[in-house]
Amino acid sequence: MAKTQNIFISHIHEDDAGLKKVKDLCRKHGLTVRDGSINKEKPNKAKNADYILNKIIGPRIKWCSTMVVYITPQTKNSEWVNKEILRAERLGKRIVGVWAHGHAGCEPPAALKHMSDAMVGWDGGRIVDAVTGNFEGKENTDGSIASPATYKRVACQ
Repeated sequence: MAKTQNIFISHIHEDDAGLKKVKDLCRKHGLTVRDGSINKEKPNKAKNADYILNKIIGPRIKWCSTMVVYITPQTKNSEWVNKEILRAERLGKRIVGVWAHGHAGCEPPAALKHMSDAMVGWDGGRIVDAVTGNFEGKENTDGSIASPATYKRVACQ
């Protein structure tokens, strides 16, 4: 029986096509995802940044069990991706970085480096394990284990 997970995929809009690829790869490995992301199919037409973050994106992040950050070379410079990661961290959500296929060596967003529970390469089984909490660690873009971070994220008491 396939598992189902509510996720929010943080990304830049130029990478919208990658969302389907992530969801298809998860589905091939037994995980059906319900995606609460904002994309061209579900556009956000608001203009006020506070309204967007608090009334549109915030509730979607609160709804998800895991935030997936789709990492491409342009993601690291996105103010919105970093804001979304910070919101997910404040809400105590699982945060997983996924290196987009073909983007070896790109730099992840600063917030993701410090707040992720897992960062994985383009491997469906590993992505599913990371999303469902069965993998905690950091991988390089090729799937090899990354050097240890200086600290691990823990929940405040």
